[in-house]
Amino acid sequence: MTLLPLIILALIQGLTEFLPVSSSGHLVLVHHIFSDTKNWQNHMVLDVAVHIGTLLSVLLYFRQDVLKMLCGLKDLGTGNFQSDGSKLNLYLILGSLPVIATGLILHITQPGWILMLNVVASTTVLFGILLWIADKRPEKSKSLQDMTAKDSLLIGLAQSLALIPGTSRSGITMTASRFLGYSRTESARFSLLLAIIAITGAGVLGGSKLVQSGDMQLGLDALLSVAISFIAGWISIAVMMRWLEKCSFVPFAIYRIILGTALLVIFNWEWLYNIFL
Repeated sequence: MTLLPLIILALIQGLTEFLPVSSSGHLVLVHHIFSDTKNWQNHMVLDVAVHIGTLLSVLLYFRQDVLKMLCGLKDLGTGNFQSDGSKLNLYLILGSLPVIATGLILHITQPGWILMLNVVASTTVLFGILLWIADKRPEKSKSLQDMTAKDSLLIGLAQSLALIPGTSRSGITMTASRFLGYSRTESARFSLLLAIIAITGAGVLGGSKLVQSGDMQLGLDALLSVAISFIAGWISIAVMMRWLEKCSFVPFAIYRIILGTALLVIFNWEWLYNIFL
């Protein structure tokens, strides 16, 4: 991939990964605009690379939570399942199991329909509406201290839908959290921490593909993508968390609905023209 599309790809990933607007949906659009959409393997490697960059930004921004999780691993090793760190680790693991299983299935089958632009547009609209509905529910103050195994599993099941481009991993997990009564900031916080395991798993698979390919240029493209998406991702997290302290998810939902509707019209313009004109 040439330099300009690569920079755009990394910037879009970094800026949209943690916003509930579907980074994967935007990445599919970039691939369709700038490259051969049939080159699945290269798409997956570069997509994983930009996700790794955003993973590093999560680790930096939530470094206190990450430190608590590391201490929690020690507690788990000694059989202490009651500390905040150990419970957070257990909930994140439980919430990650569904997407790991679903991701492995998709990695093996590599279904072509999942990259169809109509699928991206439709899920962008559908899950934008769901986010709006969830966010309009009366504000509740549940925090991660109130997290249960049932809640983490339900959020994890919702997260598995995000493997369909246009759904938005952060969007669907925040939507599920809001339906379960968690505050906006805590919904975002758990969603971003949940990304650590999901993106790490994808990074391992993508890294193995990169090594197997032996493509030096693809490797350099991946490293540049990591760096750019890391910087953009950190800025995106900081802005969103500050926003959610006082404002709602509604602007993100409206953006999704407008974008998805516009894409549906553009991709089906000829069909719509023949029907209505």
